[in-house]
Amino acid sequence: ASPSTKQGNHHFTDVHGLPCIEKIVCSVEETPEPIETNIIGKIPNWINGNFLRNGPGKFEIGNHKFNHWFDGMALLHQFKIDNGQVTYKSRFLSSSSYQVNKETSRIAVSEFGTLTMPDPCKNFFQRFLSRFELPKPTDNGNVNFMTYKGDYYVSTETNYMHKVDPETLESVKKVDWSKFIAVNGATAHPHTEPDGTTYNMGNSYSPKGAHYNIIRVPPTKTNEDETLEGATVLCSIPSKDKSRPSYYHSFAMSEHYVVFIEQPVKLDLMKIVTGKLTGSSISDSIYWDPKLNTIFHLINKQTGTVSSVKYLANPICTLHQINAYEQDGFLIVDMCASDNGNAINNYNVQNLRKSGEALDEVYNTLSRNFPRRIVIPLNIDKNTPYDQNLNKLPGSTATCIRTSKDKVFCTHEDLHGEELHEYGGLEFPQINYGQYNTRPYRYFYGCGFRHLVGDTLIKMDLQGKQMKVWEKPGLYPSEPIFVPSPNATAEDGGVILSVVITPNKDKSTFLLVLDAQTFEELGRAEVPVNIPYGFHGAFNNKLTHG
Repeated sequence: ASPSTKQGNHHFTDVHGLPCIEKIVCSVEETPEPIETNIIGKIPNWINGNFLRNGPGKFEIGNHKFNHWFDGMALLHQFKIDNGQVTYKSRFLSSSSYQVNKETSRIAVSEFGTLTMPDPCKNFFQRFLSRFELPKPTDNGNVNFMTYKGDYYVSTETNYMHKVDPETLESVKKVDWSKFIAVNGATAHPHTEPDGTTYNMGNSYSPKGAHYNIIRVPPTKTNEDETLEGATVLCSIPSKDKSRPSYYHSFAMSEHYVVFIEQPVKLDLMKIVTGKLTGSSISDSIYWDPKLNTIFHLINKQTGTVSSVKYLANPICTLHQINAYEQDGFLIVDMCASDNGNAINNYNVQNLRKSGEALDEVYNTLSRNFPRRIVIPLNIDKNTPYDQNLNKLPGSTATCIRTSKDKVFCTHEDLHGEELHEYGGLEFPQINYGQYNTRPYRYFYGCGFRHLVGDTLIKMDLQGKQMKVWEKPGLYPSEPIFVPSPNATAEDGGVILSVVITPNKDKSTFLLVLDAQTFEELGRAEVPVNIPYGFHGAFNNKLTHG
């Protein structure tokens, strides 16, 4: 059965009796001073650095509640690992949004799924006029930790980021992309080259319509205080539909190309612009249009030219790419994807707090995400044949068929066996990024989703599509980060770090360390605090950073 576009009609799964996990969206206090953790098992002595995590930590301001999981105030976490010991600290990002919300005890800055509350100090006429203002972008950087020019930043998807000290977790500087280049925002998933050059993407809006921009940030600083100086727009791609650009959360990058995936998850700009008037938030302005194909745009990183050949695929929704690399004249793009793009709107806080049949219904009407491979033929010229599969890679079941002069239609290969269906698919994918991003690789790691959040950790071996799983009832592991061991020669020589949330047991969160090769637990560091389920993180390695 094809998923209907109406939410709640189509059931993708038939799961019953899911445990309530409302504690993962409960506000917590920050822990700004480092506290000791209780080590069980053994944390390898060679791990030396800060495991940094980001995610929402406060879900209401005064009497006003945030609607969407992505709206909560950013809480930054640090697990400092040194010589087998771990300390924990956390701090709310002192963003302008956080400060003004705190001062006024109301939601004063709109977030992804929550409109600002009218200012009670304004008179009726001022309040009426304020409905005609554009929503001010938030600087509540609650999605990820990333580096530009060797410095750590936290960001969401607006034009504001915060440069953060990875030791204290304090914001050093609020940085506005639009002061450096003509963009209205940037993703929280940049890609970094081995030399430190960073690529990202951001939208710009003008009377000519919406454009998608590929951004390049130089690898190093010329002075200590600088931030995004020297950032450039490598190229600008017009949105196919001027007033309804695609939403994208990330993009893919190979050695020579940036791959932008224009998917049928759309932003209705008119709805966003009139949001204050109509009472709709940005999340209300995102919709799924399964009548459209997905378009893969290839951008040459050296020249900034966009390939005239467009690579099309069936409608998919992808939030996170796994890896991309070039091989024998093909560009291989691996990503987590789903055939239905309605999911984003279902992650509102009310849904995450449900229990019983109502919770089962939310889960069953959400499409699962699975790892998939698209194979893109690079050298299309006048001699390239039409109407036949151009994919010559041995053992690959993906197809790519030239349908007209500048169009190639691609179908995917599943990067998993049947077994992954039992684990609810896979999201939050990670690889041995430092050594294998943009290169042929064998392993990726992620969370299995038998619940609304990850409830298992999975290691996928692309040779034979075999998987190893770590799971314990009642435990909800977050995004697995791979840390290579010193002098490792194997791709999976190292450990996996994941913060494990225990919504049904008070103050028993822990940092889990797995041997990446065997996927067996080496040790855990128990933290006597509650932590909400977070999104993304990074390991700030002291070994390589001196």
